Amino acid sequence: MEFDLGHLPNDFYENPYPYYHELRANDPIHRMPDGSYFLTRYADLSAVYRDAKTFSSEKRREFAPKYGDTPLYAHHTTSFVFNDPPLHTRVRRIIIGALSPRATNAIADPLVHLVDSLLDAMEERGECDLITDYAAAIPVEVIGNLLGIPRSERGPLRDWSLAILGALEPVLTPAMHDRGNAAVTAFLTYLEHLVADRRAHPGDPEVDVLTRLILGETSGERLSEAELLHSCIFILNAGHETTTNLIGNALAALLDWPAERQALVQDPTLIDGAVEEFLRFESSNQLGNRATVTATVLGDVELLADTRLTLCIGAANRDPLIFEQPDRLDIRRSPNRHLAFATGPHQCAGLHLARLEGRIAISRFLTRFPQYTMRAPAVRGGRARFRGYASLPIRLNA
Repeated sequence: MEFDLGHLPNDFYENPYPYYHELRANDPIHRMPDGSYFLTRYADLSAVYRDAKTFSSEKRREFAPKYGDTPLYAHHTTSFVFNDPPLHTRVRRIIIGALSPRATNAIADPLVHLVDSLLDAMEERGECDLITDYAAAIPVEVIGNLLGIPRSERGPLRDWSLAILGALEPVLTPAMHDRGNAAVTAFLTYLEHLVADRRAHPGDPEVDVLTRLILGETSGERLSEAELLHSCIFILNAGHETTTNLIGNALAALLDWPAERQALVQDPTLIDGAVEEFLRFESSNQLGNRATVTATVLGDVELLADTRLTLCIGAANRDPLIFEQPDRLDIRRSPNRHLAFATGPHQCAGLHLARLEGRIAISRFLTRFPQYTMRAPAVRGGRARFRGYASLPIRLNA
């Protein structure tokens, strides 16, 4: 099968799954024209995720020609998610400590209040755009609260996030490059002032994530200034895009699967399993990347050292060897060992927070508006790496 991430057909962005199915069935470790490989089987992704010594996450060599000496390059190569131990281990440990269960649980009640206030505003209008008015508004507020960003200063956050993450797409246009660099620069300038103020006026490190990041670990290990600033950008970006897509994709999928929607409306206790199924069925993050450190064999394919790999999470999460009827939305699916949050040492650090936001946002929306319908065509986000919607115009009551 001819398949190249650098030249994707237009219908791929609307529905990539037929392409994933054909690749997984006939060419699961697909060599692309640039010499990299595209992986679609669950077993292969799981093996790569768990073997960080053979499959590196470090991106300096890959990103240098893509970004040049730019703010985007500095950001993505400082981010712990695009690095190996020891930097990855050290920064991840501090971030996970900041996103402690207490810090996460502390946002539950304020999150319910936020969600209900958004639902109240939507109900007054009788219609809304599920993305701009709801799904995207929630994570920006949550992360803004975690970092202690004043509400009056949160306006640019979503646009900065979209621009920076947009520059991670397989094909980078000059306009996307410029927007991404401008966003990193503006975000860093803003954070320098925010961090300086927090150093002078620290919050409670148990619930204030930025204060915890500044203080570091109890052992005395701290982030450098660059690591601190870029970690704040990463927390916003990772938490914003994936959670927005989780909520939007879930509520859109339930329109296509009315029996599943009705089951969840009638029995809200199904929400935990439903969130896992939404994560599997329409994974917010569709693609990951690694590079081989040494020559190795994956499946029956010999890979040379420094071979780049694209891990297709969206394909692995619909692998029929793992999931029965994988193209069916089944909110009661069990077990459901999806890879939406990856696995191994690079498993998503904010998975508990994302699940909490998803549970509250989806369940409370369905309780208020169980008969919602589309009022205009949905608009996909037009990205290969992050799968979601740019617009979901709905009517709240049929």
